[in-house]
Amino acid sequence: MSSHDTKRRILVTSALPYANGAIHLGHLVEYIQTDIWVRFQKLRGHECYYVCADDAHGTAIMLKAEELGISPEQQIERVNAEHRADFSRFLIEFDNYHSTHSPENRELSEHIYLRLRDNGHIATREINQLYDPEKQLFLADRYVVGTCPRCKAEGQYGDNCEVCGATYSPSELIDPKSAISGATPVEKSSTHYFFTLPDFSDFLSQWLSDGHVAPEVANKLREWLDVGLKEWDISRDAPYFGFEIPDAPGKYFYVWLDAPIGYMASFKNLCERTDITFDDFWQRDSTAELYHFIGKDIVNFHALFWPAMLESAGYRTPTKICVHGFLTVNGKKMSKSRGTFINAGTYLEHLDPEYLRYYFAGKLSSGVEDLDLNLEDFVQRVNSDLVGKVVNIASRCAKFITRDHDGLLDETIAEPALWEQTVAGGESIAALYENRDFGKAMREIMALADAANEYIAAKEPWKLSKDPDKAAEVRGICSLGINIFRALCIYLKPVLPAVAVQAEAFLNDPLHWDATIEPLLGHTIETFKPMMQRVDKDKVDSMINASKEEAPAINSPSTETATIENPAIDVPAIESIAAEINFDDFMKVDLRVAKIVSATAVEGADKLLQLTLDIGSETRNVFSGIKSSYKPEDLEGRLTVMVANLAPRKMRFGLSEGMVLAAGDDEGIYLLSPDSGAQPGQRIT
Repeated sequence: MSSHDTKRRILVTSALPYANGAIHLGHLVEYIQTDIWVRFQKLRGHECYYVCADDAHGTAIMLKAEELGISPEQQIERVNAEHRADFSRFLIEFDNYHSTHSPENRELSEHIYLRLRDNGHIATREINQLYDPEKQLFLADRYVVGTCPRCKAEGQYGDNCEVCGATYSPSELIDPKSAISGATPVEKSSTHYFFTLPDFSDFLSQWLSDGHVAPEVANKLREWLDVGLKEWDISRDAPYFGFEIPDAPGKYFYVWLDAPIGYMASFKNLCERTDITFDDFWQRDSTAELYHFIGKDIVNFHALFWPAMLESAGYRTPTKICVHGFLTVNGKKMSKSRGTFINAGTYLEHLDPEYLRYYFAGKLSSGVEDLDLNLEDFVQRVNSDLVGKVVNIASRCAKFITRDHDGLLDETIAEPALWEQTVAGGESIAALYENRDFGKAMREIMALADAANEYIAAKEPWKLSKDPDKAAEVRGICSLGINIFRALCIYLKPVLPAVAVQAEAFLNDPLHWDATIEPLLGHTIETFKPMMQRVDKDKVDSMINASKEEAPAINSPSTETATIENPAIDVPAIESIAAEINFDDFMKVDLRVAKIVSATAVEGADKLLQLTLDIGSETRNVFSGIKSSYKPEDLEGRLTVMVANLAPRKMRFGLSEGMVLAAGDDEGIYLLSPDSGAQPGQRIT
């Protein structure tokens, strides 16, 4: 279905985070992916709701609360507030965020269970389990540790050995112990309640063939069908933090029974506070669409157990279950010792959330492949794409419109073919968003940004602006640039909602993704203000260090660093050779040929000139202490050398995004220049 056909009604969920710990970057892959898709649907004019909740039940939460000396209700309330705050700061916008420990979820869980029971889909039987005699509770497999019965490795959990890979039952462990109390568990029997999942084998076989999951996911799930589905244990014995089963005192719903029902409960809570009708989205013959975004580790619950439960209970099943892979960092599993197990809160102490939203978008596809956060690539891609390409268009063009034309854009489009290319790309980008191929969508958007930057660079409005007779031409070039920037911001609005708000203020226009994007003609814009700073690699390093597990301090000699007033140029005070560095250190310095596009004196500074430097793919703003030796007008058009990968530094006069190289002595300052024939952006090797 085209995303611009008749108005659609869509309900979207993400998997419920467990109310027992902080949100980390691995979690955020899913919530950012879902939020982008939902924002896209809303931007295209569809009726779309995004609901989620904390998964608030289970033994782990009960034990954690006991450890903290608080009630489980206090524990889940505290974590719920933390989760809401983290999601909000990452610009993840739920229509409702709830908890599975809610009246709505209790009511729906009991209702669905009773329907399953009355339809003959609940069975009971006695099972034997290991029991902790000290804590007086039955032990799940992960709460039993002992020696592997196969390879004799010690300290293995009750279901599988991490050393030899063997699987077994907890009772087979040698010298088993309770991971909770350390007591030796005993075997004890108990009546358990089961959902008769095998009754739905034919239904699920057909359901998997109807396109509700990706083909590779369906193939994996058919392995369950091929070996024969087993009845699913949906009960747990007291003590347990959850909902008691209606007709079974002392028995509680297993957390995975009421967790997916939590989607329905969160939506019902939303419906009760608005004019939305619950049945319009959940009744069996509903024409609304239902999408679950989940990780590949919980596919069996969502694409086997959940549809079968809904089918028995008389509700509709999901339109699509959208499955993603896991997150790795620098090609490896997230690690606390390496500092790559990064909590959302730690990230936010150091970096802009939209950096990560864009980077994840650039990596996400409709498939289930794992996604890698390569931190060097992260810095380069955000700086190059967002700052160097997209925002750069507006920063290049805006001043000529506001300074020379009172902010009034041209009445016509200077280069209709380029504008049509930009607008025509919208439907392809929309189709990629719809199919969750965000990475391909980002590449198409950046290709359009490249075309715009190439056009502006070829026209060189900064040169033409010096000729009063060229004012109309400059206005046309820059008006087109601003309009293309606006179109790109529309395409990126689902990914960069905060930047979109800034762009709307600058453009004096709301960003709507209509079927055809019309240009702003004869329209007044506001003064351009910087929208996004370059990623500072030092902040990435600080984030990693903050995420590392506590390690012994390394004693090292203290050093004193002189404070340089001007970060753009360092003129030595004494003529001596600096401390020796090795070749690897030197190779980290990225020296580029830069063209001085403009140079102006800085008001209130005796030594500084503000330089706009063209380094091929982008322009940079640099403050340089060379005013005593050069007139600004003599520098424009000249080539020089800059350090391109120096972390930006905020000064009293603005942000300096690099350093130009110069030599200095008592006679003056001498700006370094490459030989003739060098081109802006070339790397100096």
